[in-house]
Amino acid sequence: MVTYYPGMDQHSSGGTDEVFKALADPTRRGLLDALFEQDGQTLSALEQRLPMTRFGVMKHLRVLEQAGLVSSQRRGREKLHFLNAVPIRLIHDRWVSKYAAPWAAALSDLKRRMEDQTMEKVFEIYIKTTPERLWRAITDNEMRRSYNFGAGISSDWTPGSTYEAVHPAGTAIAAGENLEVEPPRRLVQSLNALWGEDVKAEGTSRVTWEIEPVGEDSCLLRVTHSELRENANDQLYGGWMMILSGLKTLLETGETLTTPGSLMYAEAGFSQTAA
Repeated sequence: MVTYYPGMDQHSSGGTDEVFKALADPTRRGLLDALFEQDGQTLSALEQRLPMTRFGVMKHLRVLEQAGLVSSQRRGREKLHFLNAVPIRLIHDRWVSKYAAPWAAALSDLKRRMEDQTMEKVFEIYIKTTPERLWRAITDNEMRRSYNFGAGISSDWTPGSTYEAVHPAGTAIAAGENLEVEPPRRLVQSLNALWGEDVKAEGTSRVTWEIEPVGEDSCLLRVTHSELRENANDQLYGGWMMILSGLKTLLETGETLTTPGSLMYAEAGFSQTAA
């Protein structure tokens, strides 16, 4: 159930300003999308969808509540958040006449379909190792540092859990959610790049790790980076071959591989840690 937002009628500029302010932030739009997909979520559930602190999520929810876009209700010991689309509908009704509405809807649908065009990148490599050892190299913090430009990874590796990739210097470079976890064969993760403002602006993509045994002593590792915006920043996927080459070298020789990526991060003050 949602509540009507009384502070915004068709002649109220204050309420309209608050709605536009709330919608201007991509994180807050993401929260509204999450509530549209599943209404009545707790703060903890919403927090898992975003690479930020609990306090940061609370601040964004407060802005949305002040604009009337989100309402909250107590259910026992839990506080549930609900999407309230009334303010958005009032804005629509204020500037879109009943005669223009079908045209506006058609153009909006066309724009959405055009913007939904995405691309994916697929990388495959054969490694002389077992599926179990390869899975450990992907999910173990110390082993990951050895081939991932010095960045480890932390998670409890359960479906729906979050993960974070962090450099020894304490800088988070990526975060997301473990969507599917099927050791030692398949891992699907959402990915939010955090190492620069340009890649942060690209939003969320998806990375799928698939391990296929080959014979008795080798594996095919396939990494599919999907849901990338058409013409996305190539920093998002340009480092995969260096990462996978480093992974192969580590598992087959026990040594780390020097790549342009590892040198770049070393020059920036980060160092790789041997497994």
